[in-house]
Amino acid sequence: QSVWMVGADSRATPVEAYGRLKANGNRIESERGDPVQLRGMSLFWSNTGWQGEFFYHRATIEALARDWKCDVVRAAIGFEHAGGYLENPDANRARARAVIDAAIEFGIYVVVDLHSHAAESYSNEAMDFFKDLASSYASYPNLIWEVYNEPIGSSWTDAIKPYAERVVDVIRGYETSPNLIVVGTPTWSQDVDVAAADPLDDSNVAYSIHFYAATHSDVLKNKVKTALSLGVALFCTEWGTVQADGDGAPDLESTLDWMRLLDSYKISHLNWALNHKDEGASALVPGTNPSDPTQWTADRHTDSGLLVRNYVLHAPPIEEE
Repeated sequence: QSVWMVGADSRATPVEAYGRLKANGNRIESERGDPVQLRGMSLFWSNTGWQGEFFYHRATIEALARDWKCDVVRAAIGFEHAGGYLENPDANRARARAVIDAAIEFGIYVVVDLHSHAAESYSNEAMDFFKDLASSYASYPNLIWEVYNEPIGSSWTDAIKPYAERVVDVIRGYETSPNLIVVGTPTWSQDVDVAAADPLDDSNVAYSIHFYAATHSDVLKNKVKTALSLGVALFCTEWGTVQADGDGAPDLESTLDWMRLLDSYKISHLNWALNHKDEGASALVPGTNPSDPTQWTADRHTDSGLLVRNYVLHAPPIEEE
């Protein structure tokens, strides 16, 4: 249950309540050692010209923190695709910093996501990206570093893990107290069981699980349970109510089944995506003004947006039956 209370700005913010997060066995804990489950929203790709970049500003984060009562937001910084960091580093770096600065201001956590499907092919550029941000923000407990969004065909042992080890070393070089780091797993961050069998040698790492409720069911849930049984912490840095291609109608029954699983194991999660693209996964309908969250009224929400916002705001944890 979120620490936020509607209309009660005097309540502790999530970061005030939980402090610097740490992985301990198969769960994520507060600085005091209490189990923590964060709930929030992922922004859309930050790439220039993709339209999602227009949400990368202070007012968005204020709305998510104060109105949506999110504990966490994800800055999905596009990397190798057109308009991403490799092609347009200054603009994408500025978008990341805008989101981070606002998350710090409003007391919520921020997942800095290197949103790539081939990060190991650009490891030097990735290290430069994290060097720049870690040199400025490593001391803030708000930061959660997601070093690889979704590997596709890459081997965990031969590509993903060695890449992650290099980037983790870079980030740790700027930290006196280690912040939580999340590492993507093979096959669109689904093979958490594979990563769990050969984890990184770092005391504060969790592993990404991604799912889309209208596509993924028991096979992927069993991978989650296997990974947890092997003693690693998981973080659902991206999930959708719809199909894995980001479109279609929300699958309510499957979404609630997945929430039941995540709540049972206190797995933090971020919904894809706060955006106004014409697709089922978007939280807002096309034509919504990204610059003015006061206009994000109920009639500007998609079916998915209403479902997720109501869940983030109001639902108690769903107990496993």
